[in-house]
Amino acid sequence: MSILLKTIILFQNIIYCDSISSTFFNLHGMKQIGIIGPNKSICSEELYNFGVQLGQQIAGEDNVIICGGRGGFMEAVCKGAKSSIHTFNGQTIGVLPSDTPEKANPFVDVVIPTGMGIARNMIIINAADIIIAAGGGAGTLSEIAFAWQKRKTVLCLTTFGGWSKQLANTSLDARARGLLVPVSSIHQILEYIENGKSVNVS
Repeated sequence: MSILLKTIILFQNIIYCDSISSTFFNLHGMKQIGIIGPNKSICSEELYNFGVQLGQQIAGEDNVIICGGRGGFMEAVCKGAKSSIHTFNGQTIGVLPSDTPEKANPFVDVVIPTGMGIARNMIIINAADIIIAAGGGAGTLSEIAFAWQKRKTVLCLTTFGGWSKQLANTSLDARARGLLVPVSSIHQILEYIENGKSVNVS
């Protein structure tokens, strides 16, 4: 079965079962990396360029990129991934708020038009094994909050402001700690993704 077909099957089921994601990719040796951050209207050129570089670096053969599928930081990371020599068909997945695929950025391989509006943010978080957050406004804030509730690690970039920087190394409530990990470089992100670290959950 091709990786693309496996990805489609995964997202046919992920809406109904938020535990299938980690089970699927543990079995098949893949890692699902969630990308959250500002859309086109508030993404700076500096952050966009960083996103392209990040995408190029995380586009390993064992990594799948899951994002909101639109412009801004999401597009930048997908663009970088698809320019990598290590990319493969089905590596970039866009979970759209709309019920049609037309507004997906051109670097998304698999478009998931949910028709769920901003509720699609929860699908992105459910599907991710680990999340990278950069900058961000209210949408990114909601995704970080969902990740906290689902006990998912969020690598929070501290170099571009926004909610990612403000919430790095903080606790949203008393139910967990150590989930919002501050990072300031692509090297730190790659190191965390490759090696992983334990997360203290109370």
